[in-house]
Amino acid sequence: MSRPNQHKYILLAEREHDIREWQFSRRALLSIVIVAVIALSAFLFVSADYITDILYRNRLNNMKSNYKELSTTLVSLQKQLEELTSQLETLEEKDEALRTYADLPEIDQDVRKLGVGGYRLANAPPLSTVTPDVKSRISELELDIDKLSRKVKLELASYTDIYDKVRMNVNLIGSIPSIRPVDGGYLNSGFGYRKDPLDGKVRFHYGQDITVRKGTPIRAPADGIVREARYRGGYGNVVKISHGLQYTTIYAHMSAFNVKKGQKVKRGDIIGWTGNTGRSTAPHLHYEVHSFGVPQNPLDFFFSGYLD
Repeated sequence: MSRPNQHKYILLAEREHDIREWQFSRRALLSIVIVAVIALSAFLFVSADYITDILYRNRLNNMKSNYKELSTTLVSLQKQLEELTSQLETLEEKDEALRTYADLPEIDQDVRKLGVGGYRLANAPPLSTVTPDVKSRISELELDIDKLSRKVKLELASYTDIYDKVRMNVNLIGSIPSIRPVDGGYLNSGFGYRKDPLDGKVRFHYGQDITVRKGTPIRAPADGIVREARYRGGYGNVVKISHGLQYTTIYAHMSAFNVKKGQKVKRGDIIGWTGNTGRSTAPHLHYEVHSFGVPQNPLDFFFSGYLD
């Protein structure tokens, strides 16, 4: 006969031909549950440790793979930096030569070593998440890139100075009379004292006479502004051009004009045609070059021939 507070638990298992029955007391059932919980906990503990070990090994393998790729990338970048540094050294040598040609002062060697400006790696990985040797490589790479960047900026600034100076020189060169004003012809009376063909007296001839057929095109020997285009006594039809740098050229005995006063001309522009006007004995061009108001020998300014 059971006690009032005593309970029994019955477990039935129905089979094809019979029914099996198991009876458990409360204490027995509690013991079974405790054993089951302990077994399950032990299984979960062992399984968790095993799974953790697998995950750790996978993560470790991934880290090793990423580290290997990162190391390879860093080595490749270092080689590229060395190549760029070598190329930059060549540019520095050419820069020194160009600055000499452009009549610019040399860059101080201490300035070349330091460069100008600066650069830091954008989106750089947090150094706390990588191994010490990789951290060291990244730091060295950042320093190398910063150093190279400073030198590149210095070279860009230097080449800008050279470009500006050369461009200014080109503009100045454009103002120097440097071509023959007419194609071909015969160089007749030159610069200096000569016997005047009309009266036989010895006078100083301030230009160069070039004998050519009437109507031969006359071209501006440099860029400039037309200061005069008119008939002027013994010069006949004359054009006077101011070229800057205090250079002035004069063209006399022309048959016709192709420019007017105040007009801008470029080297090679046709300003008129040769003729026989004014105090002249035959078709020719009387050509003068003045620098700071002083007559110069035009032959000293025939640098590059005639422009077609």
